[in-house]
Amino acid sequence: MSGVWIFDKNGVARLISNPTRESFEQKEPPYPGTATAPGARPRVLVYLPANQIIGSYADLEHRLGELGWTRYHSSNSPDLLQFHRSDTSPHLISLPVNFANFKLLHMYDIVVKNRSYFEVRDP
Repeated sequence: MSGVWIFDKNGVARLISNPTRESFEQKEPPYPGTATAPGARPRVLVYLPANQIIGSYADLEHRLGELGWTRYHSSNSPDLLQFHRSDTSPHLISLPVNFANFKLLHMYDIVVKNRSYFEVRDP
């Protein structure tokens, strides 16, 4: 494993295999809710029936509402947005409050629980 190891402010190390000046200078993700590792391709969540790219939580909440998901208000997790199908269902989608922190992991969680309606694609 050759490359350069970078430590972030939390002390977590990451390897940059083919370092460039831009990979060290990049502070903000190029697209909110996308992977930012050097060489990673950005991804977007798409609502298939309308072929709509989900660009905000308002869009997502509207589309999930159409599919029977409701917003779950919990005082135990103020840093999370949560959606559930019903009070008796074990299905729960948990997302970070800030859409800029909406990552690929969260997109795939939505896709797995709504297979016919959402898809993750390259922009």
